[in-house]
Amino acid sequence: MSALLQIAGLTAHYGDFQALFGVDLTLQDGETLAVIGANGAGKTTLMRAITGIAKVTAGTVTLAGEDITRLPAPEILTRGIAMVPEGRRLFPSLTVEENLLIGAHARKGNGHWTLEKVQALFPILKERRHNPGTALSGGQQQMVAIGRALMSNPRVLLCDELSLGLVPVVIKEIYAAFPRIKASGTSIIVVEQDIGQALRVADHVHCMMEGRITLSGRPAELSRSAIHDAYFGVSHA
Repeated sequence: MSALLQIAGLTAHYGDFQALFGVDLTLQDGETLAVIGANGAGKTTLMRAITGIAKVTAGTVTLAGEDITRLPAPEILTRGIAMVPEGRRLFPSLTVEENLLIGAHARKGNGHWTLEKVQALFPILKERRHNPGTALSGGQQQMVAIGRALMSNPRVLLCDELSLGLVPVVIKEIYAAFPRIKASGTSIIVVEQDIGQALRVADHVHCMMEGRITLSGRPAELSRSAIHDAYFGVSHA
């Protein structure tokens, strides 16, 4: 089976600083893949490299058989990869509804996600549609950010630190939307510092440390001690 998204030998730099070292990842159609790791492990850089924001200096990113490695970020978005960025980054001058509609500008043709379907996924967004996007709670802003990304009808949704700064009940509500997102035909890569949350939602988990993948597998195959060691770089040698 050919992968929906194939990342091979991906290396990225910020100036002279090397942030990724030959990262390999495979996302199959219909999967949720979790990337875990401590702060500074390279998770966000990986997301930014996939979406064309960070400069890739070696390796390839292939979407449904097409090499998209060096396409500009807007082209990658129109090809079907959308990101929910860390910190949400809503437009403060726009209402909730206007923030959502911004996401539709990259859409090509018709897809599952419309304004009405996003509002059905997160009903509070319809109730607050005329409010400024940044006047909402952190959890509601995160829902706007997810909805904005879905409005482009992506094949791959990248979610960077969804649970950061949110209370557990809101995190649970946001992740409860994942089955409906996947049922729409969107596969998901989620970046998380919260190991437990990542293990609950993912088909495959990859742990990163210092720009490298240190552990990969299905959640059921990975022991807590192996995850701990890969996360923190502990060696028993």
